[in-house]
Amino acid sequence: MEVTRVKRAFKYRFYPTDAQAADLSRTFGCVRKVYNLALAARSEAWILRQERVNYNATSAMLTAWKKTEELAYLNEVSSVPLQQVLRHLQTAFTNFFAKRAKYPRFKSRKKSRKSAEYTTSAFRFRDGKLTLAKMTEPLAIVWSRPLPEGAAPSTVTVSQDAAGRWFVSLLCEGPGLKPLPATDAVVGVDAGLDHLLTLSTGEKITNPRYERRDRARLAKAQRELARKTKGDGANRTKARRKVARIHARIADRRRDTLHKITTRLVRENQTIVIEDLAVRNLLKNGRLARAISDAAWSEFRSMLEYKAQWYGREVIAVDRWFPSTKLCSNCGTLQNTMPLSVRTWTCGSCGVTHDRDVNAARNNLAAGLAVSACGAGVRPQRRTPGGQSATKQEPLQREP
Repeated sequence: MEVTRVKRAFKYRFYPTDAQAADLSRTFGCVRKVYNLALAARSEAWILRQERVNYNATSAMLTAWKKTEELAYLNEVSSVPLQQVLRHLQTAFTNFFAKRAKYPRFKSRKKSRKSAEYTTSAFRFRDGKLTLAKMTEPLAIVWSRPLPEGAAPSTVTVSQDAAGRWFVSLLCEGPGLKPLPATDAVVGVDAGLDHLLTLSTGEKITNPRYERRDRARLAKAQRELARKTKGDGANRTKARRKVARIHARIADRRRDTLHKITTRLVRENQTIVIEDLAVRNLLKNGRLARAISDAAWSEFRSMLEYKAQWYGREVIAVDRWFPSTKLCSNCGTLQNTMPLSVRTWTCGSCGVTHDRDVNAARNNLAAGLAVSACGAGVRPQRRTPGGQSATKQEPLQREP
């Protein structure tokens, strides 16, 4: 089977020296400054003169900015990350005019992501050592997994999260992963809050609720932060970093669990059928938003889809309006109502007793296989006939 070449990013943690940390922090600040200046210039040109400013024009502006006394410090860092952020701004405007995204926003010093992107002309990668422009020593990277044999990074992105951890992401082009051997196994999946996932095989995967586990610690840390005097004081910075570490711990554990679940599903099944949930709309429910965010259904689907593409599997999303819960998976009889309090029910036509979630997963599987056989895709559902946002066809269980 032919293996195609793909681009994959490999992310590692590293520990910079004090000099490297200072240089990178300075680079982050310059990147943010150039982005905001270019965004202001493009916005002003459009509002006052109805003129569109492209990347080439902002690149010329950057050259002029460096020559001014006020912005002369931009010369202290590598020019490549500054040029790259202008390209990112161009992409943001392209997506905006194509109605794929909102209007670009200014980057905040405290809230925006700290990152800088280097292309091949701004770094040296030899013998497993990465040295960035303007630096004399390589980064102390923890190589938690090897790069593909013969792969050389084309782009390097350095970032620092809110918890103060440093990461480097290397974009490499190389042979794609070999597809897994084909299998006849198929599975339907129903997402929930009581159980994170219910499979058509009858298996239920427990919802770990990592955010709820650390909620008391998080609340205490947030109260301590709220009592600190606002500003850039050391005590407030220390308290803010403590809150960020708790959030990072929650996100890391959740991501690790989702990776294990999705990898297992992709390895064991040729076809995986899921429900096309409108998670963004579901988050508007104030009582359930926290629990839905903790379940991370969107991240689960994203992982499942790209891993299936890597390994030659198929993921089918069933229309969100399909009545999977109220439909008998044995005889196909549609029930008139199905209150959320009913967790098991008996079909009046065939007499089969169903577990609510297992029945929904089996119906999703049957519907997905029918879609696959007909060669049809998921019917886009952005708005209901009445113009309201589409959501899941049934209410969700309230978080206990």
